[in-house]
Amino acid sequence: MSSAPEDPGSAQEGGTHSPEPLKNISPEGLFGRFFLHWISLSVTIKANTYRRFPMNQHQAFFTRIGLDPETKIEYTVDLLGRIQTACVLSIAYENLDILAGKPILLTPEALFDKIITCGRGGYCFELNGLLTHMLRDMGFSVSERFARFLRGEREIPMRRHRVTVVSLPDGDYLLDIGVGQIAPRLPLKITEGVIQEQNGESYRFRRDSVHGWVLEDLHHGEWRDYIGFSDDLAFDVDFLQPSFFCEAHPDSVFNKAPMIAIKTPAGRCTIDGRTYKEFIGEDLVHMEENVTDQRFDELLTTIFKLKG
Repeated sequence: MSSAPEDPGSAQEGGTHSPEPLKNISPEGLFGRFFLHWISLSVTIKANTYRRFPMNQHQAFFTRIGLDPETKIEYTVDLLGRIQTACVLSIAYENLDILAGKPILLTPEALFDKIITCGRGGYCFELNGLLTHMLRDMGFSVSERFARFLRGEREIPMRRHRVTVVSLPDGDYLLDIGVGQIAPRLPLKITEGVIQEQNGESYRFRRDSVHGWVLEDLHHGEWRDYIGFSDDLAFDVDFLQPSFFCEAHPDSVFNKAPMIAIKTPAGRCTIDGRTYKEFIGEDLVHMEENVTDQRFDELLTTIFKLKG
C-alpha cells in the first residue's frame, strides 16, 4: 500500500465522486476515531489467544467467496490456493468507508460482519486480517507480517501493508488478498531464488539486507520489487496505527477518492475516482470516464459485487 502513483489498491489515482472526508473533522474528532479503534482492539486482543468462529460462519465465509459451504478442511497448499483465488475473485478491494468517514475496525467480529455478513470489501488491513482469522480458525498454522509495498517506490516507504503467512509441513507460504493491482492469486512458497509461475505471471523471493525478504515480479522482462517484509511476527494491534494513518492523514492516498478493484478470471476491473477500467492481463480493454452516480452505483453491485 504505497503513496506512489501506482499504489496497490488501483492502477490509477484521482477523481471527485466523494467529498474530501477530512475537511470538517476536528482534531478532537480524529482523536475520538482513534480511541474507538483502540478500544475495539483492546477488548478482543489477548496475548496469543484468538476467538473461535462458529461452524456456520465458516460456511458463510465459503459461501461469500463462491466455494461449497461444506468444503472439507484439508491442510494443503491446494486448499489455500482455492481460498485465495476465490477471495480475490469475489471480494473487492475498496476504500468507501474511509471516504464516508466511518472508522475501520479490525476486530475479527467487525471484519466478518462487514465483509461476509454485509457483503462489502475493504483494503489490506481488513481483507488480509479476515483471511488470517478465518484460516487460523480452520486450524491452519498462521502468522502475519508487516510489509512495505515497494512497487513504484524510489525510496523506502513506511510499513503499511498486511500479509498472511501459513506454515505447512514443506515450508511457509505467503498469501495476500489485499492488493488491487496485478498480484499473486495463489500462495507463494517463501524460498530464495526459485521462480514461481502462476496465471502467466512470474514471482521470486530474494534475501535483502534492509527488508529481510523481497518479493519480486517479472515485468516486461525485468524483475522489479513488489513487497518487502522481515521474519518478525506481527499482531492485530500492530496494524492499528498504520490503518489509522491511511484513514485520516492528509498525505494518505486512501482518503481522497474512490479506489475499487476486483480480479476477474482473465484480469481485473478498477474504479479510480470517476474512471472505470477493465483489464485483460496488463492490457486495458475498456474504459469509461466521468461515470455518473447512477452508473457508479450500478458498477458497485454488478461488477464489484458490493452490497449496502
